[in-house]
Amino acid sequence: MAGWWLYLVRTGSGSLYTGISTDPERRLKEHAGGPRGARALRGRGPLQLAFALEVESRSRALRLEAAVKRLDRPAKEALVAGRLDALGLVAQDLGDDLVDELSDDAGDDAGRPGA
Repeated sequence: MAGWWLYLVRTGSGSLYTGISTDPERRLKEHAGGPRGARALRGRGPLQLAFALEVESRSRALRLEAAVKRLDRPAKEALVAGRLDALGLVAQDLGDDLVDELSDDAGDDAGRPGA
């Protein structure tokens, strides 16, 4: 069974789009130029995968996606930059267990595309 990923895409204007997928690279290509891409990203290119984090299940990915979508822009930028200390300020939004998961995965550069 494929793992699930939380991902953030940066648009040409610098906005961040949050989603989940079993294959973030494939999903980025769909967003960039296919009928299966998110409507919110159409005409907003070029698109770049800014962050990706593998999680244990679809339900976990959905919960994490919802939490990240509630974050303000500075917190999302902190997540993309790997500054997990800044996420401590928003632990109530993410939930302590999800902050722990992000912190555990950050040690192996899991959230950094191309790492």
